Amino acid sequence: MPRRPRKHRQLMGTQPLTFSRFSRSVAQVASICSVRYQMRESKLSSPDPEGIRFSGNDSKEKNEVSEELDSEGVVQADFAFFDPKPDDFHGVKILLQTYLDDKQWDLSGFVDLILEQTTVGTVVKIEDDEDDGLFSIITALNLGRYKGHKSIKELKEFLLKACKQKDVMKSLRSLLEEQAQSVGLLVSQRVVNLPPQLLPPLYDALFDEISWAIEDEPTKELRNSFCFKNYLIATKIYRHNNADQKKWQNSHSDEAIIYIKPEDEIFHQLCLWSFMFPLRTQQVAAQELRNYQSMGLVMAVEAEKIPTFQKQLHSFIHEL
Repeated sequence: MPRRPRKHRQLMGTQPLTFSRFSRSVAQVASICSVRYQMRESKLSSPDPEGIRFSGNDSKEKNEVSEELDSEGVVQADFAFFDPKPDDFHGVKILLQTYLDDKQWDLSGFVDLILEQTTVGTVVKIEDDEDDGLFSIITALNLGRYKGHKSIKELKEFLLKACKQKDVMKSLRSLLEEQAQSVGLLVSQRVVNLPPQLLPPLYDALFDEISWAIEDEPTKELRNSFCFKNYLIATKIYRHNNADQKKWQNSHSDEAIIYIKPEDEIFHQLCLWSFMFPLRTQQVAAQELRNYQSMGLVMAVEAEKIPTFQKQLHSFIHEL
């Protein structure tokens, strides 16, 4: 298996794509969200079936974007993969600002853990972008290795408090405590309109790096810290208000769940167990989502299921 050199850049140009019904649901969410970067703000315009579009705020950004528009007005941008570094602190913190809903917790400490782990993890930026804005962060943190850190303690407390399903609580507590040394917290946050074509290589890079770390880390303790048996994933979805009603399930054409990130549906299908909980931070919903509620979704996925996940993710993106 070839190694990815440190600071290697993997470039991908965005291309116009046609949305499937599944991806169009994601686009509905994208049309009403925005993310503020360090010194500028990028807002999403409503995506259409012809492609993903961006619009700038200030005159400088508008000039830069206009130079990259093709004849159909679709932004063509080269995205690059980078190893996280200390300068990425503010960008990563912004992407993770609602990771635990509206909880006040040691988010800065959590970001520090992510950036200090130099062997596993990737950030996505636009190639040669002077503003150095972040579009995505993905990593996996060993819950046992970092169990003494304030941010991890608070994250565990949040998850245990959020879980109201008695049949899941025992399994969750076991992963967070007895099995923590072999559990990877899979953190994947990004702007909602990151081109989906980036997802397969992004996840491939993560799991490749984990495999390399098991072989290449300088100490046995560090090598063992990447020998994950399970991954814990905390994410967000939209769930229909009437999804629990059997009559509705059998007769309604609307989807019970809209996955904001398409890979979450695959994880959900493969997971050992999962639970949902209502979020206190509710986004302003588009008209199409008026009957949906923003929910947190926590899943446990066995490491042995990852090759299946990767295969299904590649297939899904290929069909777009």
